[in-house]
Amino acid sequence: MTKEKDHLAEELPRAVLDPARLAAVADSGLLDSPPEGTFDDLAQLALAITGAQKAFFTVADGRRSFWKSAIGMEPAAGRENDIRDSPCHLLIGTGKELIAPDAATDTRIKDLAAVDALGIGAWAGYPVFSPDGYVLGGFCVVDKDARPFTPEQSQALRTLARSVSSEIALRQALRQARARGEASEALARTLQDSLLPPRLPDAPGLDVAAVHMPADTTGAAGAEVVGDFYDLFRTRGNSWCAVMGDVCGKGIDAAKVTALARYTVRAEATQHARPATVLHRLHEALVDQHVSDRFLTVALIVFRPDTDGVTGHYATAGHPPALIRRANGTVEELTAEGMLLSPLLPAAREGHRQRAFRLHPGDALLLYTDGITEARDRDRGPLFGEDRLAAALAATRGLGAADTLEALWQEASEHAGGHAVDDTALMLLRVAPRT
Repeated sequence: MTKEKDHLAEELPRAVLDPARLAAVADSGLLDSPPEGTFDDLAQLALAITGAQKAFFTVADGRRSFWKSAIGMEPAAGRENDIRDSPCHLLIGTGKELIAPDAATDTRIKDLAAVDALGIGAWAGYPVFSPDGYVLGGFCVVDKDARPFTPEQSQALRTLARSVSSEIALRQALRQARARGEASEALARTLQDSLLPPRLPDAPGLDVAAVHMPADTTGAAGAEVVGDFYDLFRTRGNSWCAVMGDVCGKGIDAAKVTALARYTVRAEATQHARPATVLHRLHEALVDQHVSDRFLTVALIVFRPDTDGVTGHYATAGHPPALIRRANGTVEELTAEGMLLSPLLPAAREGHRQRAFRLHPGDALLLYTDGITEARDRDRGPLFGEDRLAAALAATRGLGAADTLEALWQEASEHAGGHAVDDTALMLLRVAPRT
């Protein structure tokens, strides 16, 4: 190594100069590239959530921290600083987030030149990963004053950093597929899987399950990534959010809208307790960021488990109504007025209403996309429809969440002769029955 590299190696974590990591940085194509709306929008959202003054997405090689996005910085300030001056090298060294509520007294960063140069009073940074797991850089916010970051703000920032990593992975997968001259079924399925949570979390007192069933593509040129998605996550305290969405169409445009919807809902639900407000904020994001002209339908619930069930509120944006299966087997439709979401429509403040609901022990709530109600055979016979779905759900009285979804899919599949004309997503939340 040269003397300069020897000097760097003495000051920096070994991971910074790892040749494999540096190759991943170069392969990302992000160094010395112009600002982009996709990353700037995420940084703007970080400021809106935290109230901080500056937000950065940085990509770091062995010499510098390059600001791919730098919101709140004057253009004259440039777009990079020395890697030794930036807290970003600490994210690379540990692969973990770093929260410094008081930068002036935090021994990890107080002596870094960036603290004075950028006026850092408080700093919250999260690693951004390449598809093969190397830390490319960081996603961070800076406040001019010392201050804490709430658990809800930290969770939202963590989600936004993951969204940056997902965007990078999506781009790399597309580049590789195009270089091979193919749009393979494997790529489509990989992209689809990346838009669904790998495993639903355990919500207290609830039995939860979700499935995503692909359309029958027999005879088609190949699978395409579609816009069905779902998510379940804790928001604040003992509150939770469940969401089911369906983007019109398939392909990369659908994937972009789906990704935007997922990270926006996760971020906004940690800040707003009303599901109607979350949908309004999602609509604003679709209009402002306009990643595609495709419209989106969403059903969203915010709920709180207690010792005797679940209390919650439901809102929808043009999505099929939720169904509640009571413990005695009766099925109720849960409806709320709300227009679908589209970047071509103004995001009206009163465009969505919400409805309160209560689940008691043994009750279950079903969210679904219209792939199941539109199931039909190859001869274009009658649709499975909402009435058959409600009857099938009633017949599952007493079944757990996973068994209920299996029974519903089996019923719809038999009706359609095994032919699925569209992808289907189902999610069921069941309150544990009294023993």
